[in-house]
Amino acid sequence: NWSGSLIVASLTGAFGSSFLYGYNLSVVNAPAAYIKKFYNETWERRYGFSVDEGTLTLLWSITVSIFAIGGLVGAVIVTPIVKFFGRKRTLLLNNVFAVTAALLMSLSLLAGSFEMLILGRIIMGVDAGISLSALPMYLSEISPKEIRGSLGQVTAIFICIGVFTGQVLGLPEIFGQEPRWPYLFGAIIIPALIQVMILPFLPESPRYLLLEKHNRSKAEKAFQTFLGKDDVSHEVEEVLTESRVQRNTKLVSILNLLRTHAVRWQVITVVVTMGCYQLCGLNAIWYYTNNIFSEAGISRETIPYVTLSTGAVETVAAVFSGLVIERLGRRPLLIGGFGLMIVFFAILTVSLTLQKTVHWLPYLSIFCILAIIASFCIGPGGIPFVLTGEFFQQSQRPAAFMIAGTVNWLSNFAVGLLFPFIQSGLQTYCFLVFAAICFAGATYLFFVLPETKNKTFHEISQAFAKRNKVSLEMQEVNHYPGERKASAEQESNFTSSVDNGEAKKEIA
Repeated sequence: NWSGSLIVASLTGAFGSSFLYGYNLSVVNAPAAYIKKFYNETWERRYGFSVDEGTLTLLWSITVSIFAIGGLVGAVIVTPIVKFFGRKRTLLLNNVFAVTAALLMSLSLLAGSFEMLILGRIIMGVDAGISLSALPMYLSEISPKEIRGSLGQVTAIFICIGVFTGQVLGLPEIFGQEPRWPYLFGAIIIPALIQVMILPFLPESPRYLLLEKHNRSKAEKAFQTFLGKDDVSHEVEEVLTESRVQRNTKLVSILNLLRTHAVRWQVITVVVTMGCYQLCGLNAIWYYTNNIFSEAGISRETIPYVTLSTGAVETVAAVFSGLVIERLGRRPLLIGGFGLMIVFFAILTVSLTLQKTVHWLPYLSIFCILAIIASFCIGPGGIPFVLTGEFFQQSQRPAAFMIAGTVNWLSNFAVGLLFPFIQSGLQTYCFLVFAAICFAGATYLFFVLPETKNKTFHEISQAFAKRNKVSLEMQEVNHYPGERKASAEQESNFTSSVDNGEAKKEIA
């Protein structure tokens, strides 16, 4: 089922999208000291005195955290963009933000303006907010249901590869030196340009072409390209069967989606999984990594190289998840990932609390860090994006991804804002807070989440019908409040709209 076009589309889409998100999460760590020095020198040149420590800390905090604010903006504006431009073209146009941000950040030192770096970070956040919704949407719509989970995990895999690449390029031998740090941000242009060169030669989402553009001929060609076969009548008919009742409807708004009883538990599940994705404590792990490595006796000069092990473990675990997700399913990996995180958070808390009394406990702490990262990437790190694409019908999907993205970025910002206070108040016991969040998430998913592997979107809706307390027929009607056409009339209008769309194309 893995055609060449499907592989190229997933890799190219992810390299210019989720890769850049992961890269920008880690790229600011290595040059932090040099960037702060740049801020101080710029301030002194402008005002004739050095910036005080509090202001410098505030400027640096803004530089790091404003990426999440940009991400929230991107998540909010993605719905009308993917509706108007389509999934593929949205990914292409999104590179304008990436290239603009890369130029601003890489030229900030030369221009002597730290404002350019901060502005570049927020623009890069907008790029990430759009791509983390548009990419999973595109991947879920171009893949056969048999490999939809594996293809969806490409998003998470490239986030991990981006984090690891940022760590590697930040080494002193590469760009982790004072005069070279702007190159770390200039490198963002390369994935963006590669995507711009390759993605135009690949088709748009066939579901988008068929259900939103009413163009059956282009949809069939897209299916043929992605599936690598000539006869795609079964796939086309499957899409039509699943989505027949929504053919004459417009894009569902967020408010309508939230009011729709037929998807109430799908929305709640997406909010829970996306919230736990950010609040489960992985950011806290990154915060503690250097301290734990230092306590284990690793020299400060060696720590950047040892830190690469975290990025490597993250990448390997994400690839492993992509390989087994269609065998084990989404549910075991997601619940199991949170369960393992609970166990290793508990061990890490004990290890950090007692590490000064037992000489070998710092090494146990290192193991726990790597185990928590691996547990996260096996399930919680990528499956929430897959589920968001699987839970909703075609016209609901943009609004669903907007809700998921908003929760994702607000949670990201909350962690950055609140974690220093949690850590200051609880010290090493702060990890118990994250263990509790993982426990709450795993418990909810155990009772609510159905298995979605190898199921059509229609079958997944059926799995939630009983919990939403609607019959399947009522569920289909409730997808679009206010529209109460008879099924036969809808089918007739559905077919004629597709045919008319094709006829107009042929006349043109």
